[in-house]
Amino acid sequence: MPTYRPGPVSLVAAAFVALFLLMPLLAVVPVSFTPTRMLAMPSGELSLRHYRALVEDPRWLDSILLSIRIGMVSSAFSTLLALCFSLGVWMFQPRFTALLVGFVLLPMVVPPVVSAITLYFLLTSISGMSSFFGYDTWLGVAMAHSVMTVPFATVLILVSLSQVDRRIDLAARGLGASTWERAAHVIIPNIKFGIVTAALLSFILSWEEIGVTLFITSVNAITLPRLMWMGLRDNIDPAIAALSVILIVLTIAILAVRSIVQARREG
Repeated sequence: MPTYRPGPVSLVAAAFVALFLLMPLLAVVPVSFTPTRMLAMPSGELSLRHYRALVEDPRWLDSILLSIRIGMVSSAFSTLLALCFSLGVWMFQPRFTALLVGFVLLPMVVPPVVSAITLYFLLTSISGMSSFFGYDTWLGVAMAHSVMTVPFATVLILVSLSQVDRRIDLAARGLGASTWERAAHVIIPNIKFGIVTAALLSFILSWEEIGVTLFITSVNAITLPRLMWMGLRDNIDPAIAALSVILIVLTIAILAVRSIVQARREG
């Protein structure tokens, strides 16, 4: 079969579109080296003061560690819920499957402001019973993030289950395997890539969540996106540009490693 190769005009057009889309990201790089205390392009002199601020200011490290902790707990909880629901729907095929799936996917279509207000009243009510789990606590934020990420994890796991041949489940059931044995030894090993992808996506969504976080936190649970928002809203801290550059470099490195590993597997 002949392989289609784009011509020079197509390559130039694609490069132009990619450069146009990357310009806002590229503009952050020189801003991060500005010697001034405000967001501005450097004028002849470069400085690493804002990168040093990320290390010297404990607020940045604390917010990063808190975001990682919340993201890991939220990812684990939402992936577990999505896996249990998806396995139940796929294995037992209840009569109201479409209704159940639609109910689980509801937070995906509801406006974020509505979800944020609902979670705010829920967590403030819980705070009256426990100060450890409720409004402005890291566990409360993790639970709220789980509510927002469960629909995405459910979609990914359901897509993975749709590619599993039901005959292997029927064969396991015919050989006397229980429901737990079928799920643990037959189905889950065939969708492990989908489960890992769902967990990774849930972590990323929790890591960058800001809309709901603004409603359910105050002064104790300051995640990295909230701290960046506070820096832009209050004093336009150039350290945010330095942090953005670091996150861009980490993202590029992860994508590069993934591409290398995938190329070696295909080779």
